[in-house]
Amino acid sequence: MRSVLGDRRAIAVLLAPALLVYTLVMLVPMGWSLGYTFTQGNLIQGFTFNGLGNFRKLWQDPQAHSALWFTLKYALVVSVGQVLLGYLLALLYVFVLRRSSALIRTLVFFPVILPTVAVSLMFQKLFAIAPQNGLANELTEALGIHHGDWFASSTGAFIVLIIMDIWRSMGFYGVLIYAGLLDIPEEMLESARLEGATGWRLVKHIVLPLSWPVLISAVVFSINGTLKVFDSVLALTNGGPGSDTTPLTLYMFRTAFSYGDYGYGSTIAFLLTVVCLGVTLIIFRLSRRDLTKG
Repeated sequence: MRSVLGDRRAIAVLLAPALLVYTLVMLVPMGWSLGYTFTQGNLIQGFTFNGLGNFRKLWQDPQAHSALWFTLKYALVVSVGQVLLGYLLALLYVFVLRRSSALIRTLVFFPVILPTVAVSLMFQKLFAIAPQNGLANELTEALGIHHGDWFASSTGAFIVLIIMDIWRSMGFYGVLIYAGLLDIPEEMLESARLEGATGWRLVKHIVLPLSWPVLISAVVFSINGTLKVFDSVLALTNGGPGSDTTPLTLYMFRTAFSYGDYGYGSTIAFLLTVVCLGVTLIIFRLSRRDLTKG
C-alpha cells in the first residue's frame, strides 16, 4: 500500500476517473454558467456580449434584493429550527429513550423520505380555509382566534413554509447528531455524573463541547441546503403571494427558463454561490474561534 501511495503515477491513475467525472459534472457547468453572466440572450435568440451589464442590473434590481432577503431570512429561521430540534431529538434518543429509541427515530425520520409535492398538498389542506377549514384554522377558532387565509399574506405563507420544512427535516438532523453523540465515551459521561454533573449541566459542560464538530457539520449542511431551497417553495406557495416568498433559486429559474434570459439567470446563480460560500466561511471562522477560546 505504501509503495502504491508513494507512486505519483499510481495516484494519478486512481484519482483520474473521479477527477474527470467531477470536472465534467461540476467544474465545466460552473465555468459555463459564469461565462453566461457576461452575455445576454438564450439558445433560440443567440447570445450577445453584455460585459458587466448583468451585474449592474442585479445591483439595481429590487426583486433580486427581495429574493435575497427572503432567502437569508428563510435560511436563518429554518436552519436554527432544524439543528435545534434535531439536537433536542438526539438528546432524547441518547439519554431518555436510549435503546428503545429505534421506533421513534424511524417515525420522526419518515417525513424526510416523503415526496415534496405530497407534503405540500398535505400542508395546504391543513392550513386551508376553503372549501372547508383545515385543522390549523379549526384549532385557532377553537381558541377564539380567527386567522383567515394563511396563504393570502406573506407572513402567513412564510410561517406555513417554515413549519413544513422544519417538520420534514428535523428527523434527519436528529439522526445525524445522534450518530455524533454516540461517539462520546460512556466512561466520560459516568465520571461527570459522579462529579455531580447531571441534566443541563451535563449537556452544557460535557455533551455540547464533545459534540461540537458534528453540530458544526449539521449547521453547514443545513444552511447550504436552506439557501438553495426550491422545491418546497414551488410546491407550497409558488413564490406567492405575489413574489413575497420567492427565493433566489426560484427567481433564477424563472429568469432563465421562463423569460429566456440565461445571462441574468446565471448572474443570480452566481450571487447565490457567493452567498453560500461566504456563509460557510463565516461559520467555519466562528467555530474555530470558539474552539480556540475553549
